[in-house]
Amino acid sequence: MNVNRTVSLLASIVLGLAGCGGGSSGSTEPPPPPPPPPVTKAEAFQLLNQASFGATEAEALDVIAMRPEQWIDEQMSKPASLQLPYMLTLPPPQFMGQLHADRVDIWFRNVLLGEDQLRQRVAFALSEILVVSQLGALQSRPFAVADFYDVLAENAFGNYRNLIEEVTLHPAMGVYLSMLGNEKPNPALNIRPDENYARELMQLFSIGLVELNIDGTVWLVANNQPIPTYDQEIIEGFAHVFTGWTWLGSPTFGSGRVPVASQYFPMEHWPEFHDTGEKLLLNGTVLPAGQTGEQDLDAALDNIFEHENVAPFMAIRLIQRLTTSNPSPGYVRRVAEVFNNNGFGVKGDLGAVVKAILLDPEARPDLPMEIDGKLKEPLLRLTQLYKAYDATSQSGGYPLAASYILFGQGPLQSPSVFNFFSPFFAPPGEIRDSGLVAPELEIATEYLNTLFTNYMFFQTFGLNHTNPDLEDDQIFINLQEEMDVAADIDALIDMVAGKLLGGQISDTLRTEMAGMLVRLPETEPVLRAAEAVYLVASSPEFAYQR
Repeated sequence: MNVNRTVSLLASIVLGLAGCGGGSSGSTEPPPPPPPPPVTKAEAFQLLNQASFGATEAEALDVIAMRPEQWIDEQMSKPASLQLPYMLTLPPPQFMGQLHADRVDIWFRNVLLGEDQLRQRVAFALSEILVVSQLGALQSRPFAVADFYDVLAENAFGNYRNLIEEVTLHPAMGVYLSMLGNEKPNPALNIRPDENYARELMQLFSIGLVELNIDGTVWLVANNQPIPTYDQEIIEGFAHVFTGWTWLGSPTFGSGRVPVASQYFPMEHWPEFHDTGEKLLLNGTVLPAGQTGEQDLDAALDNIFEHENVAPFMAIRLIQRLTTSNPSPGYVRRVAEVFNNNGFGVKGDLGAVVKAILLDPEARPDLPMEIDGKLKEPLLRLTQLYKAYDATSQSGGYPLAASYILFGQGPLQSPSVFNFFSPFFAPPGEIRDSGLVAPELEIATEYLNTLFTNYMFFQTFGLNHTNPDLEDDQIFINLQEEMDVAADIDALIDMVAGKLLGGQISDTLRTEMAGMLVRLPETEPVLRAAEAVYLVASSPEFAYQR
């Protein structure tokens, strides 16, 4: 008798006996649902490239073992890797710019080596929405900039209402958008409240310019016209709210000569500089006269937080930064609904929002979608390469203070409050004609693409572990594993594709790589290894985040 048939018959008999239930006429329990299919390496890489600063094979094994939801939960439990405590241990520098370089250095250490990958990735996303920059008024305030990023990291999974309050009262934001030292009106001295922060808080940080439906689409009225979310009178109302705040411990209102600690403690209120009159806010809300500055600020932030736009606005912005540039209205609605209610009646739970973004069917599709994913930001392409190839320096530092020049962006180095790129940017041609956006393409210019490609060439061929002339601060990558298999071109391609693409390499790229690598002699494993890594790291497939 056929062995397999015998096993099958025996199994049927055993199951039949088990179903008899000792003669009972009762129905049996339904069988448990089948376990979910195992997470593939490609799926693990997809999640990690959305939720970290670059997938590694070791981290992919963790995702596979734990499954995505448990991995996300574990990541959210990890404490924040911070910048300011490190900064405060450094000796006084010879020039202020050195501290900003130190700040960028600790940022790279945290995002490359820190265990709180998801927290750091969300903090980075928030830093591109709630923007401050060291370029300009904060050039001499490195501790303020470092602590501002720490606030984003610590609140990455907290409540949005708490976050906007901490952001509003942070001296980095106070300096950057000129709320610090904002005074009540005094016609005799030609003083009018500064409108800068009031305007950007609404336009860029919370509700946008026009009314939105819950799914992020624009709410249109007669003649297909959008409805503005606010007007000049409302801007003025908020501007008057934000009067009377200055450095903690300042000897005079608005003084710039303050202790270092004032750079990272919330601003304090000086009542004599606050406008106590009535103020018109959103949705017709009027703050009564006679309130304190603290009361006005608390009520004004509540007024913004309760606006219907906040949920879809933040849903779109965070989805774009983490998973896809063009989320469907359904995706936005599902995330916005979680923003409004995390399942326990709480609004603004960013942890629940991030989890909803990452676990949504549109972020985890069973099959490739017609429109999905996004272009990786240059900084994320760099960090992924660095993580995959254990990038370090002999000093242990990452001297990339000029990354915003080399790559078009750097941590808290935006050229303006509008970030490195607009969420609405669409290059001319097929993308714009299709009604789609590709924000990151705004900095993917021919010039910057050339710079980035050249840097990748220099990194792979010149700055690898085999270079005997490396300087202490030069960041190098380790190509030893690639060198060990370099004689076998297929094995080399598989290894590099596994580390950088999760094993998902197109036939076209594989063929091109094989054609280039075969031209290099087997006796030059360093060249073969460097060439293979360079070809993938500079490819469109590596630049695309599915």
